[in-house]
Amino acid sequence: MLHTPPTRRALLAAAFGSATLLMLGCSEKVEPFSGIDITGADYATAFSLTDHNGQPRTLADFKGKVVVVFFGFTQCPDVCPTSMSELAEAKRLLGPDGERLQGLFISVDPERDTPEIMKQYMASFDPSFLALYAAPDALPALAKSYKVYYKKVDGPTPTSYTMDHSAGSYVYDPQGRIRLYHRYGTGPAALAGDLKRLLAEG
Repeated sequence: MLHTPPTRRALLAAAFGSATLLMLGCSEKVEPFSGIDITGADYATAFSLTDHNGQPRTLADFKGKVVVVFFGFTQCPDVCPTSMSELAEAKRLLGPDGERLQGLFISVDPERDTPEIMKQYMASFDPSFLALYAAPDALPALAKSYKVYYKKVDGPTPTSYTMDHSAGSYVYDPQGRIRLYHRYGTGPAALAGDLKRLLAEG
């Protein structure tokens, strides 16, 4: 029978313990985000638009904040107001961290969504949220770069048309990197949880 000196036994035990801890650490699963993780995507990476106050805006303006971008139009009867209300509620659920959230609404209806109308619309959800405007001739390229679908649907009169459009939000981390896509109806609690995690990453 081999005899192992006490000192060597202690060293072997310590090494085994460390290896066990490392194995346990590797086996710990990180909880997935509630939204779809699109980290590293080659789309929805940037924009250069004008806000409802007439100020030019890019993602770099909001460094240090998590940014949530939604495409819609102010005369939308259901999806848009629901999404913006949920975003405002997510901000409330974040508590003090809510100051580090920037909500952005990009209009797919530049014909009717004037800066004045969009400013009033944002104020009805949260005064810190900004609506962004793309010129009609620039909107198609922007929507394509975000993989956003939109289409004008004629109504009974020339001005009573509606807009079909994608329903979902893009989420950026405080470094301005695209990270998540939240489908419509995910809910404010799930969104707030994901935003809190991104803020905690630094």
